[in-house]
Amino acid sequence: MSRRRTRLLPLALLAACASVLAVSQPAAASAAPPGCAARTNTTYQTLLQCVTVEGVRAHQQALQNIANDNDDPFAPGSRAAGTDGYTDSVAYVKGLLERAGYQVTLDEFDFDFAGALLRQTAPTSGTYPTGAFTGSGEGNVSASVTPVDIVLAPPRDPVTSGCEAGDFAGFPAGNIALIQRGTCTFGIKAANAQAAGAAAVVIFNQGNTPAREPLIVGTLLPDGAGVTIPVVGASFAQGQALAQPGSTANVRVLIESRPQVNIIAERTGTNDDNVVMAGAHLDSVQAGPGINDNGSGSAALLETALMMAKVKPQNTLRFAWWGAEEGGLLGSEAYVAGLSQAERDRIALYLNYDMVGSPNYVFFVYDGDNSDGVGAPAGPPGSAQIEDVYEAYYTSRGIQTKGTDFDGRSDYGPFIEVGIPSGGLFTGAEGIKTAQEVGIWGGTAGQPYDPCYHLACDTFSNNSNHALEVNSDLIAYAQLTFAFSTESVNGVPGTPVPGATP
Repeated sequence: MSRRRTRLLPLALLAACASVLAVSQPAAASAAPPGCAARTNTTYQTLLQCVTVEGVRAHQQALQNIANDNDDPFAPGSRAAGTDGYTDSVAYVKGLLERAGYQVTLDEFDFDFAGALLRQTAPTSGTYPTGAFTGSGEGNVSASVTPVDIVLAPPRDPVTSGCEAGDFAGFPAGNIALIQRGTCTFGIKAANAQAAGAAAVVIFNQGNTPAREPLIVGTLLPDGAGVTIPVVGASFAQGQALAQPGSTANVRVLIESRPQVNIIAERTGTNDDNVVMAGAHLDSVQAGPGINDNGSGSAALLETALMMAKVKPQNTLRFAWWGAEEGGLLGSEAYVAGLSQAERDRIALYLNYDMVGSPNYVFFVYDGDNSDGVGAPAGPPGSAQIEDVYEAYYTSRGIQTKGTDFDGRSDYGPFIEVGIPSGGLFTGAEGIKTAQEVGIWGGTAGQPYDPCYHLACDTFSNNSNHALEVNSDLIAYAQLTFAFSTESVNGVPGTPVPGATP
């Protein structure tokens, strides 16, 4: 049952999720080899025996089940921030961590939920994937659709739809403006539509290249800062359908305050002034369940934390599952902004795991020292040494890696901004796999690393077991390494990891 509300009260809602936990926890807990949850797992050998791809996949299945049960009218079948799917995901992770003995806190932050619906009602009927543009107004509009200087015939370039006030000459006030991407900003297009009397706006993709055919949702800011009508996105194909003569549609945008939470789990070490922090975002996009993005990183980190629950670390271990990453790193931004300088100084390093099981994968490592000499600059001092730990592990397994830049697209962003050494793993998103990469890692050239990135098909089956298994082991390996010593990163002496390296 959908539970519509204008404000989420996380602690109260978590109590309402007991039925989710009762169903999901036993399956996840039983996936580890017998005895793993009860033993210390202080050595590489014992820990990596216990962190299994089956255990990680069990958590992903639980997250898939949660998404399946989410019937939010704006984001059904998802685990997006602001929906029951995210609240129930929090309950699942929090419950397992507490049962394992972690000190768990819920770190609340402000969040404005933006839900959008786009339905064509004539001459054909259909509900289309969509999203509200950042800066959109609210509203529920059912009206005729009026195309505005659109270009449907190839090559569809250039397109100036909605860029000039004159494009709206004779526009029927109260109609829905159908505008095509191209030339000027989304904000200019929407502002011109509002000035012409449009009650709502649909902006569809340009259609001039394959990359400009899918659903497009962007920002109206800063040029559309004064827009108060609902503005939603559409794909090129949906724009074609909506452009038919006699087209009518329903556009609905709801924006309301729904505070969200990050999950922070901690195990105090001998040196509590030296904190080893690792995180993964728990939310999905509204379009789907997000089982690779980022059920993969969330599940691998969760299984690592559970199997390390009885380790007595030299350094304090802190695990984070971030909320509203898909809304612009909102959870991690709020967390770092809320730390005092003294609290920031306690964090020796931050490790980020966002998409670690992509089906058409490459083994990417964040380029801490900018050794590839392209893109974003190096991470804060110490980041190169984190990269070295990952690289050494891959090398020991005979696996080649490739650098990826700190481009600010995931939750390491707020940490590197304040100078905290960072690193992480990544198997690729919408980027296209090259023939050279296929020669190294296999897969399919000319296709995205994750063909279901930000789509409804990012389900339990959208996965590479091989990539997920390798990276789950490495996540555990790195966490245990830094649990005992971060000396290579920040100069703080530690102790050797008990036993031999694997």
